[in-house]
Amino acid sequence: MIALLRNKRRWNNLKQYWDLYLIMFPGVLYFIVFKYFPMWGVLIAFKDYSIFAGFGESAWVGLKHFKSMLEDAQFYQVFRNTVIISLYKLVWGFPGPIILALLLNEIRSMFYKRSIQTLAYLPHFLSWVILGGILTNLLSPTSGAVNEVLGWFGLGPIFFLADPQWFRAVLVISDIWKEVGWGAIIYLAALAGIDSQLYEAAVMDGANKWKQLWHITIPSIMGTIIVLFLLRLGHVLDVGFEQIFVLYNSLVYEVSDVIETYVYRIGLGQSQFSYSTAVGLFKSVISLILVIAVNKAVKKMGQEGIY
Repeated sequence: MIALLRNKRRWNNLKQYWDLYLIMFPGVLYFIVFKYFPMWGVLIAFKDYSIFAGFGESAWVGLKHFKSMLEDAQFYQVFRNTVIISLYKLVWGFPGPIILALLLNEIRSMFYKRSIQTLAYLPHFLSWVILGGILTNLLSPTSGAVNEVLGWFGLGPIFFLADPQWFRAVLVISDIWKEVGWGAIIYLAALAGIDSQLYEAAVMDGANKWKQLWHITIPSIMGTIIVLFLLRLGHVLDVGFEQIFVLYNSLVYEVSDVIETYVYRIGLGQSQFSYSTAVGLFKSVISLILVIAVNKAVKKMGQEGIY
């Protein structure tokens, strides 16, 4: 009886909101076809996959490739590089859009505000192939504008893209430059939703701009910050394959070779499809654990998580 009532309620709900379900259908279909269905491919990590034998006929080997991964000294170097670069981008890159949005929110002239927004958004729409060429020219030790400026101060040329001490800094700074404007869009939308009466009341109580920022603005967008932070953790080991692949070279492998480039080199370059799938699955599991753990911690602090 209860099951019949539930089915009737679902059917009535479907008839009442059929247009919303129709709009939702293409998005659901996209995730089924391009996200969930390809997940069957992770089974390759537990097989000795051969393109000639096929998916079904390849021999099952269990955790063999995961053991090989953990016994490979090169994998630990790659994992270390991935974690370090990811932490640098998280620590320096995640606050960037928040700071930019807060600064833009204080600009009262719409002309200047929109002009700055446009200039900040522009790099996002350029591929890393284009930006890689720009960075190569700017940072060239012989003709680059950056080294020209350093020369004015008596500093010798720096091989930014060939020096292991500088390469990670170039990755982080260029990534911030490319994405800071685009990332600020959501925070600007959240700032636009803050009730202006809160600021009026704060001014009446004698609060200056700094106090308004700490006691009204940041608490009002804290939910948005937490949600985006959790989503960012889901990609914490995705440090940007295209960026690194375009910029790195053999002189900086020791500090720039990450899981994504490692999988590309081992999987496609050496045709070790099962091993590279095992490495990719390991990366995904680590990201999932981080998201679940931080989401629980956030909820214990009284904030809303992503589920």
